[in-house]
Amino acid sequence: MNNRIKFYQSIKVKIALVFALVLLVTLEIVGAVFVRQLEHQSLATFTNQVQLQSYVKNSLITELSRSNKTLANRRIKAILNDTDSNNTAQIQVVDNKGTIRGTNQVNNQAVVGQKTTDDDVKNAIYNSHKVEKNTYDSSSNTRYYTLISPLIKSSGNSSALVGVVYTKANLDTVYQSINSVTVIYLFAASVAIILGLLISIVISRAITRPIEEMKKQTIRIARGDYSGQVHVYGNDELGQLASAVNNLSVRVEESHESTESERRRLDSVLANMTDGVLATDRRGNVIIINETAASFLDLDESQAMGKSILDVLDIRKDYSLRDLLEKPDELILDFSSDDHSLILHAHFSLIQRESGFISGLVCVLRDITEQQRIDQDRKQFVSNVSHELRTPLTSVRSYIEALHDGAWKDPKLAPKFLKVTQDETDRMIRMINDLLTLSRMDSGTQKMDVELVNINELFNYVLNRFDMILKKDEHPEKMYTIKRYFTKQDLWVDLDTDRFTQVLDNLMNNAIKYSPDGGVITCRLYETRNKVILSISDQGLGIPRKDIPHIFDRFYRLIRLAPVSRAAVV
Repeated sequence: MNNRIKFYQSIKVKIALVFALVLLVTLEIVGAVFVRQLEHQSLATFTNQVQLQSYVKNSLITELSRSNKTLANRRIKAILNDTDSNNTAQIQVVDNKGTIRGTNQVNNQAVVGQKTTDDDVKNAIYNSHKVEKNTYDSSSNTRYYTLISPLIKSSGNSSALVGVVYTKANLDTVYQSINSVTVIYLFAASVAIILGLLISIVISRAITRPIEEMKKQTIRIARGDYSGQVHVYGNDELGQLASAVNNLSVRVEESHESTESERRRLDSVLANMTDGVLATDRRGNVIIINETAASFLDLDESQAMGKSILDVLDIRKDYSLRDLLEKPDELILDFSSDDHSLILHAHFSLIQRESGFISGLVCVLRDITEQQRIDQDRKQFVSNVSHELRTPLTSVRSYIEALHDGAWKDPKLAPKFLKVTQDETDRMIRMINDLLTLSRMDSGTQKMDVELVNINELFNYVLNRFDMILKKDEHPEKMYTIKRYFTKQDLWVDLDTDRFTQVLDNLMNNAIKYSPDGGVITCRLYETRNKVILSISDQGLGIPRKDIPHIFDRFYRLIRLAPVSRAAVV
């Protein structure tokens, strides 16, 4: 892989260019503002110089008011000749009749006494206002500033226009000065940009040097070399970053050593486990298998590696990888043959990242051959006992019923004896029937009468019966409260109503039995994406954590020694 950076992609070039561009833009903006202000100030100064002094205007007003025009014209000419006109190209004095009364141009004295033809002068006389404008003479390539100032004579509270002064001045000298200053500024700005570019290159090299060193160090870390250290040039941000890279190198080395230690420890644990362990990637291919699992499956580790777990466990016909990923469950795998019996319990767990992404599966195999044999013997025992006890118990019941029919002569002993005997007999028969039902369910011969049922109504029906039991004081030794939290809409489920009612009855009886007096039994019914969940919780002592795995083990007896001595059969 080519890691070389092109010249224009280098951060040194980028820093230098950014610095130069910022300097260029700044100088351009400052230059534009400076030249504009210089032009404005120069023009303002020039216009002040062009305007006639007040005493000159007063003298002209006096002469224009004189009735002797010949004398007045001579004096106006003398006044104009005495006026400093270095910046003035032309000055004319025009009376309120539009007649030119004087001019400063020696070669143009013939216009004195003639009517003016300038429209701006006529408008100034007519409107008695000041006129200013800049003009450009294309024939001589010259800019001019034109100023027409009214001459007003004041007498008491009244005033009257006696004429105007027409002034035309050359602006070339002003703009030549501005251009000279602009050229000087541009030269200075160019020098500043060049110096700034050189300085920025030096600065960028100083900045990128530690960055390049940190880059080399991170490459060494990625290759597994943690020996190098980045030189810390200062306590600025780059210095802190260099220190952080050095700390990272140390932490990564420690983490790598810890990971290697954990890996060796895990390998040791897997090798010595009595349970078989398989791990797969997200495609279901085996990536880890311990010796126990290989022994269970009669495979070499090399044969199982890379193969699909469905093929390794020989369950491809019944399950797909999607089944294991979407609803990982526990499977019973029978690898028995004519020579020996082997039944494995397979428990699947997902390997998930924090984001929820599934990256694989873990399968734990446990040999339950002996446990299965014991369970089978226990089931057979229950079935045999049930069949053996049912006939004599029925005979006893018939005998007692017959006795009850003829024992009415003893009004005290016989009814009491017969009632107790009959109740106990019925209880034993129900227990035996339950054992038979359990045996049929285990053998798969129990028929289920499945129908579509409104589970909200069914759950309410069962809870209403227990409410009635409370009202009738059938549990006088204990008071309890039933709280219900159901879904707002009815939920319909396919189930066997009688069997499901039996399950709910058992759960409620246990909840009442193991709840304290005055306790609350909370019943919930809610729906997930594809399941309906019913829960019944009480405020009893609960089951110790160590006994939770045995909840569904048959005949398992939980004995509580404190605070109340109780025994429960799971």
